[in-house]
Order: sequence, then structure tokens, then C-alpha cells
Amino acid sequence: MGLSARAKARLEWFVWHDNNGQEAALTCRHFGIPKKTWYKWAKRFDPMNLRLLEDRPRAPKNRRLREITHLQKSRVLELRRTYLRYGKEKIARIYADRYGETISAWKVQKAIESSGLYYHPKKNARTQAKRRRAQQKKRIAELRLKKRSGFLFRIDTVVRYWHGTKRYIVTAVDSVSRLAFAHMYTSHSSRAAADFLSRLHELSGGRIENVQTDNGSEFHLDFDRRLKELGINHYWSRARTPKDNAPAERFNRTLSEEFIQMGNMVIDPVEFNRRLTEWLIEYNFRRPHQALGYMSPINFIYKHENLLPMYPSSTTA
Repeated sequence: MGLSARAKARLEWFVWHDNNGQEAALTCRHFGIPKKTWYKWAKRFDPMNLRLLEDRPRAPKNRRLREITHLQKSRVLELRRTYLRYGKEKIARIYADRYGETISAWKVQKAIESSGLYYHPKKNARTQAKRRRAQQKKRIAELRLKKRSGFLFRIDTVVRYWHGTKRYIVTAVDSVSRLAFAHMYTSHSSRAAADFLSRLHELSGGRIENVQTDNGSEFHLDFDRRLKELGINHYWSRARTPKDNAPAERFNRTLSEEFIQMGNMVIDPVEFNRRLTEWLIEYNFRRPHQALGYMSPINFIYKHENLLPMYPSSTTA
């Protein structure tokens, strides 16, 4: 059986490491990975057993079994019919007082789910349908990353409060070249996110194959429709897994430290975006990036792909 995409990517680290001087720092810069990650997998790596490069299961070894007797279930449903508005914790407490035995709230929940005894059955059906749709989303862990600019842009939203006013800064960074873009909006809507996507598409010369976002509401509806119009695939970060979008988080930190905190936080979007444009030109054209061997994103793209997808005049869009 072959290795997974993630294991193959880690194997590339060690192959490149052996062929280029065996310097950990150089390997980390080349692949844009933290040294901590490198040493973690270096300890585990064994050329005779490449399976050790696979992710280890994170599921708990001991799982609760769905064991509820017919008598317990019938008692729970009887209490549920009597106290239809009570939650599972309250019903479990009443069950213990009435029948002299404890039952977990989890078992109460499973009994209710199997019977469909809900106060608002239609509302619950909508909730369950929403959860099923969430499970159908393409998660970023399923995407096998390719080392070319434009293959994957990671998009995120930064929320800022300034003198009692809320502003939203949508950000994007290319996973390979670190080419970045950002724009401030006054609303947190899918229409604003769709507008940002259009600007990013124009800025990159239409060279966007996939985008990654978190599960925020702004990345649905109009944003999703715009993705389909442009023929761009949408991948989602896993819930409660911030490491899935680490490059975007890192760019957000740089944006905050090197631009916003340097006296550039103004609530007027026109003025803010004007200043932001000048900073983005500096960031993309002149700022050295450690992950790129201290080249700027534009120089990195020009050197490795002989393409120049972004020009200063385009950033005023």
C-alpha cells in the first residue's frame, strides 16, 4: 500500500535534505516548515520503514459504547414525552431520582435522537441537514499541495475594533510564493468576500486554482457563487484546527505588527486601503522573506516560474 500525500511530502524533506548538504535550517527554509516540525519527524524517520511518516491516529483508544437497554430507552422516552422542553441533563437527573439508577446524558441524547422526540422537529431537521452539509465540505487535508504559485491561496478575515467601530480586513496569501493581498470592508458579508475574491483574481492574473477558508459565514453564498463562476475549487479548514491555515495566520500577524500597529489603523476604508496598497507593494516586491531564502514574493515567482503576475498599478484596484 502506498504512502499518503502528507507522508510523501515529508519524505521529500529528507530526500532534499540528503541531496543538499544535510543542513536542517536550509531544509526548513526551502520547504517553509518550522524547525520544531523538522526535528519531530527527523526523530521518527526510518528509511527502512517509511510508514512512520504517516500521521498517527488521534482518536481516543477507549471509546464509549452505545449501550442502552430496551427498558432504559422506554423509560427515557416516557420522561421525554412528559417533559418535552427539558434537556438531556435534566432528564438524566429525573431518571436517577425516579428509578434509583444513574444514566448518562449521552444515552438520553441517543434515545431522543433515535425516536425523533423534539419540541421543534422541523427546526431540528434543518439543523441536522446543516450538519450533514458541513460534513460534505472538501477539507484542506484532502488536497495534495503542489509547489507552484497560484495553486492554493489561503484566505482569512481579521476583525478590528477602533474607537467603537468594527472593521473587517480580508486577507489572502499564496501557499508557495507568499504573495499576499488584503482589503478592508465595513461589513462581514459574503458579498464583501466575493468582491475580495474578484480583486484577488484580477491581481493574480487569474492564476488561482484553489482557495482555502475557515467555516465563516462570509465564505458562503455570494462568495461560493463567485468561486464557481471563476472555476476555483473551495477547500475548508477543519473545525478547531488552526494549524490548517497557519500561513494565513502568520500573514495576519505580520500585517498587524508591520502595518496596523505602525500607526495605520484608520476607520475610513478608502484611506486605510490606500495606505494598505503601499504597504502591500513593499511586502510583495521588496520585503525579504525568510521562508523564500530572503527573496521577495515577486522575485521568487520570477526566478522559479519566469512569470510576473502582479504589478504595482494592479494593487490600487
